[in-house]
Amino acid sequence: DIGDIVRGKDLFLGYDKKDREQKQKLQDNLIEIFKNIKNSNPRLNDLTDDQIREYWWEENREKVWKAITCEAPESAHYFLPKCSTQTWSEDKCRCANTGVPTYFDYVPQYLR
Repeated sequence: DIGDIVRGKDLFLGYDKKDREQKQKLQDNLIEIFKNIKNSNPRLNDLTDDQIREYWWEENREKVWKAITCEAPESAHYFLPKCSTQTWSEDKCRCANTGVPTYFDYVPQYLR
């Protein structure tokens, strides 16, 4: 899941050497990106690298969700019944209150 990848908590190890190399390259790029974010914002200097990742995800997860679902038809359904009493969420996979259904963000991957 994208949130786990951004936050450095993805459990997927890769199916083969190529997968592992691509995952490492992605993580190396993310480390560099978050280093640049930290260096460009003095308020973040006291945060650890992991805290920077968490901070960025908290600030941007709704934008990421909107980017993922921007082309979804209005009738697109998402599997969660948590938004209301309905079985599916509506409106481009968002809750009726336009919230991003990311309540799984902090549930460990192996439990999802």
